[in-house]
Amino acid sequence: MSQNNSVKAIREARLLSKAELARKAGVSALTIDRVERGEKCRLETMRKIIFALGYTLEEKDKVF
Repeated sequence: MSQNNSVKAIREARLLSKAELARKAGVSALTIDRVERGEKCRLETMRKIIFALGYTLEEKDKVF
């Protein structure tokens, strides 16, 4: 089951590569790739990605 999210669109709009976002979030580039394809990830991973993209937890619906 996949989940729709805006991670790829936001990352590309900010001109970040998958590797750059992964480094900022403290996760692997493979994890970023999986999230962008809509695969499930842990809540902790979602939180890291939200913060790495410059959003707050209150704005999580804009990302996931």
